[in-house]
Amino acid sequence: MDSRDPHEVSDEGEQKKLALMRAFVEREDPASKEVDDLMLRRFLRARDHDIAKASNQFLKSLKWRRASVPNGFISKSEILNELEQKKIFMQGFDKKGSPIAVVLAAKHFPSKSNVEDFKRLVVYILDKFCASMPGGQEQFTVIGDLQNWGYTNCDIRAYLAALDIMQSYYPERLGKIFVIHVPYIFWAAWKIIYPFIDQKTKKKFVFVEDKKLKETLLQDIDESQLPDIYRGKLQLVPIQDS
Repeated sequence: MDSRDPHEVSDEGEQKKLALMRAFVEREDPASKEVDDLMLRRFLRARDHDIAKASNQFLKSLKWRRASVPNGFISKSEILNELEQKKIFMQGFDKKGSPIAVVLAAKHFPSKSNVEDFKRLVVYILDKFCASMPGGQEQFTVIGDLQNWGYTNCDIRAYLAALDIMQSYYPERLGKIFVIHVPYIFWAAWKIIYPFIDQKTKKKFVFVEDKKLKETLLQDIDESQLPDIYRGKLQLVPIQDS
């Protein structure tokens, strides 16, 4: 895993690879000219500075976005059913300035959803987080809350779809994910999901013991920015209202 801060200035070697990558992708797809170096750098770092792999994945992402997000964004009207479940919240920033998402997994029911709508929800969420980032910030933090999660909430297809979108089309956006209130039955689902998580992303998962919940979160999030359900001072705000 690249241990460097994502905001720091690229070294000379990386800059040269970035220039080569830009020349290649602009030649293959003129739309690449509209993309800034920070985006290209995220793809480059996600593929361990392999120019060919990074370029191919980036070009694939442009085609994916044109097909999956033809209007350039996902509107609330496209995902009303998903938003009405109020399972995703956004408010506050961690100590690095990354916006914070709270996911209440027990509010997701496969019986009330479908994978295509869920994919659109994921894009809506990721775009909203990227747009909310202050200058110089590239990553967000997630609190994945599994309180009361059970078999009726388990949706492997949706989880894998979300994982694929994030890893393939929004590389290096996830800073850290705290997984909390983990029930024993979740580990069966985790065994299925785990092989599909790339090595860099695996290192961003932090499973938190219940008895160490607040102290663990406070290492990265100030109490003033912590949701009140975790004994912080911010009320949860549904992402569509944030």
